[in-house]
Order: sequence, then C-alpha cells, then structure tokens
Amino acid sequence: MILIDTHVLIWLDEGNAKLGQESRTSIDQALQEGELAIAAISFWEVAMLVQKQRVEIKMDLGAWRRNLLEQGLLEISLHGGIALRAGSLQDFHGDPADRMIVATALEISATLVTADERILSWSGSLLRRDARG
Repeated sequence: MILIDTHVLIWLDEGNAKLGQESRTSIDQALQEGELAIAAISFWEVAMLVQKQRVEIKMDLGAWRRNLLEQGLLEISLHGGIALRAGSLQDFHGDPADRMIVATALEISATLVTADERILSWSGSLLRRDARG
C-alpha cells in the first residue's frame, strides 16, 4: 500500500514535474492495483490551501474529491487509533496534519510518498519514499 502526502496529491493532479518519474510509476501501479491511498485529513489541507489561495483547483472541491475516489484513490478515514498514534509520535514535529498523515501510514502499514524533509529525516520506523525520485 502507498499513502501519498497532500502535496504529492496536488503534484499528481497538476502533472507537476516535481513528482519524480520513479514515484509516479509506483503511484500509477498502486492505483491500478487498488493500493493507492490518501489520509482523509489531506482533503482538509487542500481545502485550507485553496481558501488561502496557495493552490488552485479548477472545480468544486467536493466534485474533485469524488472524481479522485472514483478513479480508485482510497481514502483512509481518521479514527481514534490514528489520532492516538499521531499524538504519541516520538521526536516528531508539531504539525497536526503531518502527524495524522504519518500515523495513518503507520496504522495501515503503508509506504508514505512525500517530499517533506521533516518527515523524510524523521528517525521513526516509517516506510517512506522521497516523492522527487
């Protein structure tokens, strides 16, 4: 299972060249196999970025989300176990959304594809891949 970070979802949607070819190939394969996921909190992050005009999504966000899910992206809902795990991450920075995303990846034993240097350099036992590669 591959879980993609919020910015990776945006890069994927935009066709952004920041997403490396190896990562794009892995993501495409995971999507075809029904093994590509996103943490539900990533949709909240996208909505906040759109509201702050830092990201532009050219359609209604609800329709955008439904379209992604209809294409096979799996949405992993936040539940108490993930919340507790997020609150218990050792030596991890304080961003709540990042904590929820990492905890989601840990909870479902997924590889997190991200370009977030703080996540990539974290000493925890998270399976991760640099999205730029």
